[in-house]
Amino acid sequence: MDLSLKIVIVDESPVRSAILEEGLREAGFTDVIRIAETQNLLARIYKIDPDVILIDLENPSRDVLEQMFQVSRIVKRPIAMFVDQSDTASIQASVDAGVASYIVDGLKKERIKYILDTCISRFNAFAKLQDELDRTKNALEERKVIDRAKGILMSAKKLTEDEAYALLRTTAMKENKKIAEIAQSVITAAEMLR
Repeated sequence: MDLSLKIVIVDESPVRSAILEEGLREAGFTDVIRIAETQNLLARIYKIDPDVILIDLENPSRDVLEQMFQVSRIVKRPIAMFVDQSDTASIQASVDAGVASYIVDGLKKERIKYILDTCISRFNAFAKLQDELDRTKNALEERKVIDRAKGILMSAKKLTEDEAYALLRTTAMKENKKIAEIAQSVITAAEMLR
């Protein structure tokens, strides 16, 4: 665990946040910042640019939860949320919003380091999966563009599929571009000539 992490605690209660701060400091973390008010929370978090966000809510209202979920959707950081009581809908909304750890009635300073470790690990695992999904989607979209461009070339120049792909590939190499970029240019040109 990197002890130089910048950690933000979002908590309106000085007593509860003191428990978190004490647990973090005992675990060796020194860069801990508390945000006491949730007003303009997103701007404050952007300004601080933390590595991890810990949110402690005693009895969260729907409005407060929605603001926290907005933070977790927009700020791509590991987030652990501590609540005193919860329901299934709140838990599901938290998970959907990207909260990595959702701890109900678990605010004990001795557990903070382990919760932080779990939160960061879950966040990293999810981020890796999201990255793989994004790359797969991009590859699929590129494949569709290339296939469409091949069809245009096959029809316009009476080429086989292999010849059309070879033409896209050699053009991409000559112009030092990706095949998908050349394919998109072919599609754009064909649409303009209709």
